[in-house]
Amino acid sequence: MVRKKKRKHIKHRKTGTFNKKKLKNAILSVLYEEPSQTVNYRQVSSWLGIKDQETQKLVNVALLELKDDGSLEQISRGKYKLKAKTGTICGIVELQPQGFAYINSDEVDRPVLVSTRNLKHAMEGDKVRVHLYARRKKHDLEGEVAEIVERAKSVFVGTVQISRNFAFLLPAGKVGFDIFIPLDKLYGAKNGQKAIAEINEWPSHARSPFGEIIEVLGDAGDNDAEMHSILAEFELPHKFPQNVDKAAQKIPLEIPPEEYTKRRDFRGITTFTIDPADAKDFDDALSLQKLKNGNWEVGIHIADVTHYVTPNSIIEEEAQNRATSVYLVDRVVPMLPERLSNGVCSLRPNEDKLCFSAIFEINGQAEILNQWFGKTVIHSNKRFTYEEAQEIIESGEGELADELLKLDKLAQKLREDRFKNGSIAFDRVEIKFNIDEKGKPLSVFFKEAKESNKLVEEFMLLANKQVAGFIGTLPKNKSPKTFVYRIHDKPDPDKLVSLNTFIQRFGYGIQLSTTKAISNSLNNLLNNVKGKKEQNVVETLTIRTMAKAAYSTRNIGHYGLSFENYTHFTSPIRRYPDMMVHRLLEKYLANGRSANEQKYENLCKHSSEMETKAANAERASIKYKQVEFMQDHVGEIYQGVISGITDWGIYVELENKIEGMVPIRELDDDFYIFDEKNYALVGRHTNKTYQLGADVVVKIWRTNLERKQLDFLLAEKEN
Repeated sequence: MVRKKKRKHIKHRKTGTFNKKKLKNAILSVLYEEPSQTVNYRQVSSWLGIKDQETQKLVNVALLELKDDGSLEQISRGKYKLKAKTGTICGIVELQPQGFAYINSDEVDRPVLVSTRNLKHAMEGDKVRVHLYARRKKHDLEGEVAEIVERAKSVFVGTVQISRNFAFLLPAGKVGFDIFIPLDKLYGAKNGQKAIAEINEWPSHARSPFGEIIEVLGDAGDNDAEMHSILAEFELPHKFPQNVDKAAQKIPLEIPPEEYTKRRDFRGITTFTIDPADAKDFDDALSLQKLKNGNWEVGIHIADVTHYVTPNSIIEEEAQNRATSVYLVDRVVPMLPERLSNGVCSLRPNEDKLCFSAIFEINGQAEILNQWFGKTVIHSNKRFTYEEAQEIIESGEGELADELLKLDKLAQKLREDRFKNGSIAFDRVEIKFNIDEKGKPLSVFFKEAKESNKLVEEFMLLANKQVAGFIGTLPKNKSPKTFVYRIHDKPDPDKLVSLNTFIQRFGYGIQLSTTKAISNSLNNLLNNVKGKKEQNVVETLTIRTMAKAAYSTRNIGHYGLSFENYTHFTSPIRRYPDMMVHRLLEKYLANGRSANEQKYENLCKHSSEMETKAANAERASIKYKQVEFMQDHVGEIYQGVISGITDWGIYVELENKIEGMVPIRELDDDFYIFDEKNYALVGRHTNKTYQLGADVVVKIWRTNLERKQLDFLLAEKEN
């Protein structure tokens, strides 16, 4: 048995290093062959030929997660066994446009196909138990839903359609059904309006679920109604409950005199904030002073949110549920009520404010000589916008120019060292809109990170890294304390191999031998493609190889930043994990006992899920504004680059970064076959190829605001 596993290990080494997902699959493959075997992380590491400490640590995390998922059972501390197979698996439904679904589960090595008729009304995101069929082909896994274990959602947003005797809500997004609404359950909703409905029941014989309207959002096309619809689609709130707002109003702006005596006083030290021009929630400030020994003291001061938001309060409960602020194109939906986010906690200029600070003594080479974490009081001298700070950095003149220039110099050195250590440089351009008072987009522009942005980013990264390191590297004789980490797994080895094969056509390549070699060669690649026509496609594919960052108490490091320890400490006004970090850091600074790991792991999981929902809502609002903006440009011709290839069409990104699709049915000069491996559509008869990254000319064909869809035609087709 051991010999067999070693062969498996050699196969894996060809694709580079293990990541967590790959490890989980490998562990289950090993145990499926020996279902009665009890294992610990050392045995698994030995079978898979894993000798390095870092990956062995990852094996431990993978075993814990497989236990959490229900794939393994824990026999005793650190010892696991495969759960008895019953011919069923648990997984999450991923609906496909054609109506069938894939069920994704860690219990099997590939998704399980379930046909539409065997879904038993399971919906996107539902957790289901699936009965597996005997395999008919080598690679296919098929089954039918035996039980819906947990509904992903019962509340849907959409457009109301009323006929004489009944009504329907036509849900937004990837849903696959309409909701039947009896006329007496419309509660004032009118035909064509946006509304939220809740499903009450779904009889087994009925094609549609039955529901009722619980909130009317407004008329379709109205900007507020549409933005609220996007929030509702991703189960995000658009307003605070009255009792939460009332509780926030009772929190005083004034700091009680006794609070000053408990804190380190930074009010006499030059301090300022740098934020976007439209920001009101300033949750971080920087201070700088030269020490007598010639070194610099840099203070990273973070709003002391947890001083005001106490455990078990209704504001705490609301913040925990929301977990993050949501940034749509035209608004911020804050995690905390405005009284706190823009008032009490916001580090506004010329006001005393309570902070939790990370203070560093740094020499001219940006090396940290001493550090201190604790509660402070500050008084910000100036509020800079990024543009104002940038102008001072570029000209060398202006208010607090000496401080800004010194911090910029230190930040550049920190950045340089970070990249030397394997941090990966993803500098993505942000798309922004100029919009009028009614929310209509007037023009599109791009935002690139300049020195002022990078200055702030470097010091926030430093604070996050040092706080995590302070807790994560406690003396060896002490057991590790429960903490909230920001983790980022290694890239998917198979995707890296595919990327390497693809970029070779452009004359590039990446080293896949070690973790360090991968990150260094990815940096070289991203640097070498800058300004080239293939830049966008190579950057996009490189990002797709990456895992998604998440929150966890189980620290596996942050691959993208190349940090062994990393957390989120610097934005507690807009992120709940930062509030957890503040509370844990305060507890441990006072020599408190380790917190309950399972409680914090559950909160981490919830925060990661809410972060994903917020990011999806932000993307949906951008897509909506893109389609709305292009409504005035139907029929116009644009240059574009093929940004995605699927078996249903070609995605094209225009020079203004707006993306649309050429449907495959409109390519009627040949029968096109999707070549997934080479990211291309190839004509069966003519061999004509549409390749990812290729230049094309398109005509804006049609827009569908309701579906946030933009369709193009290839312009040469019109000639």
